[in-house]
Amino acid sequence: MNAVATISNARCRIGRQLLMEIDDFSIEAGQHWCLYGGNGSGKSLLAGLLCGRRIESGSYVSYMDGFDPTRDIHIVSFEEQQRLWQRDNRLDISEYVDNALDQGTIVSELIQSSRAAGEQRHDVDLMEALLSELALTEYAHRGIRFLSSGQIRRALIARALYAYRDSIPQLIILDDPLESIDKLSCEKIQNCIRRYLGEGNCSVQLCRRSQDIPDSASHFALMERSGLGTVTERITISRQCLMESLDQGSLQLNSKEIADFLSIPVSASAHRTTDDDILIRLEHVSASYGDQQVLENINWTMTGADHVVIEGPNGCGKSTLLSLIDGENHKAYGQSVTLFGRRRGSGETVWEIKSRFGVVSNELHNKYIKGWKVVDVVVSGFFDSVGLYDDSGSGESLLACQWLAALGIDRLRNCYYHEISFGQQRLVLLARAMVKSPCILILDEPCVGLDDYHRSLILTTLDKIGRQTSTRLIYVSHVDGERPGCINQKLEFTADEAGGFSLQQTRLPAD
Repeated sequence: MNAVATISNARCRIGRQLLMEIDDFSIEAGQHWCLYGGNGSGKSLLAGLLCGRRIESGSYVSYMDGFDPTRDIHIVSFEEQQRLWQRDNRLDISEYVDNALDQGTIVSELIQSSRAAGEQRHDVDLMEALLSELALTEYAHRGIRFLSSGQIRRALIARALYAYRDSIPQLIILDDPLESIDKLSCEKIQNCIRRYLGEGNCSVQLCRRSQDIPDSASHFALMERSGLGTVTERITISRQCLMESLDQGSLQLNSKEIADFLSIPVSASAHRTTDDDILIRLEHVSASYGDQQVLENINWTMTGADHVVIEGPNGCGKSTLLSLIDGENHKAYGQSVTLFGRRRGSGETVWEIKSRFGVVSNELHNKYIKGWKVVDVVVSGFFDSVGLYDDSGSGESLLACQWLAALGIDRLRNCYYHEISFGQQRLVLLARAMVKSPCILILDEPCVGLDDYHRSLILTTLDKIGRQTSTRLIYVSHVDGERPGCINQKLEFTADEAGGFSLQQTRLPAD
C-alpha cells in the first residue's frame, strides 16, 4: 500500500547534544500510531519532521502523490496552541476598534480552516456533532484568545477531526491530547477521537506516560534517547507485554528515591511568613469579560499555614482567580482583594506584588520564545521579567544553576530555551519561579507536558518546598491525586443549576 508519509535514513540534532536516527518509518492510511517516550526522547522532533516544519524534512521525508503537508496534516499540541496564541496577540487590534475588543480567530473559523477553501463544502452535521461532543457549542463564535487552555485544546481536536480532502488521506498528530482537559471530559473526548478518526485517515499520538497509551492505536513505537527504537505492530502484543517491554526504570523513579538525592537551594532573601499571617483574602469578588460572568461573589482566605489546591472544569475561572491575586488582572482594583495585609489599589505597585509570587503557568510558558539561554530564563525570575534585560550578579547565576541541578537539568544551562523539549521548558520555569524563594508559588498545571519521571520529580520537589521552606503553594491540576503531599486546603469550582460556578472551600489532611 502507498504510504502517506515516509521518513528514511534521517539524522537530526536534538538541541546541541543529541542525535536522533530514524532508518525507516512510514504511515499508511488507516494506521493509527502511538509513539511512546519520555521528555527529550525526540517525539516532537519526529512530528516536526513529518509536518515539514524542520529544515531536514526536505531531505528525509517523502509523501504520497497529491499529499500536501501544509494542508493535509493537522496538529493538536501545546506548541500549536502557543503558535496560535502568539499569532493572535501579534495581530490584536483591540486598541483601534470601538468596543476595545478584537476577537481574533473565532473557534468555528479555526475548525473550518482544516478544509482548504473551495475543495469541500462545509459539513454542517459534522461541525455540530464535534461542537456538541467536545462541549464547544457555546464557544463557537468566541475568539480562541478568550478560551482556557483546555477549551482551546478541544477546539484543536475538533479542527483535526473536521479535516477532509477528497481522495487524499489526512494525517492527524495528537501530542498528549488530553493534557489540560478536566477529568469529566476526558472519556467523552477519547470516544469522540475514536469515532471520527476514520479508516481513510491516519494518526500519530505522542505519549509520555504509559497510562495514556490509547487503546485505539493499531501500531506502536518506542522512542528512546538514541532515536526510534523498537517498532512493533500493536495488534501482535498484549498490553501487559507492552508494558514489560518498555524500559520503565529510565522514565520513572519513586518519590522516596527522588527525596533521597533532592536538595532544595535556599536564598538569603527568602520571604518569611508565619502560620497566622493572612496572605490572601477575597471578599465578595467578581470578574467578567464583556457580558460573560466568570467569577461571582467569591470569598476565600489563605493563611501562612495553607497549601492550596484549586480544582474545577475547564473554563470555570481558575486562571482568572489566579490572575486577580498575582498582579496580572486589573479587575482586582476597586474590590475587596487583600494581599499580605494590604488591600489592592492602596498605593502598591504591580512589581511589589509580583516580587512575592513565583508563577508556573501556560500563559507564562507562551511568552518565552526564541533567543534566551536556559540559565538566563531562570535568572530572569529575580526580576519578574520575560527574558533577562538587567545585569545579574554571580550569586544570582549560582542560585539559578543550583535550581537547575536540583531538577536534574543543569546540563541544559547553556542551551537555548526554544531548543529543549516542552517538558524540559516546564522544569526551567519552575526553577525560574523558585530562585527568589517567593512567599507564594502559583502552579497552574505545572505537570503539563511531563513524563512519569519528571512528574514525580516536580511533585516531590514541590512537597519539599512546602515542608522545608516558607514558600506556600497554590496548585491547579486536572489529574486525580496529582498534587504535592503538603496540600491541606482545597478550593473547588462546582457548576450551579442556574449556570456559572460557585467556589467551595474545604480543609484536607496533609499526607
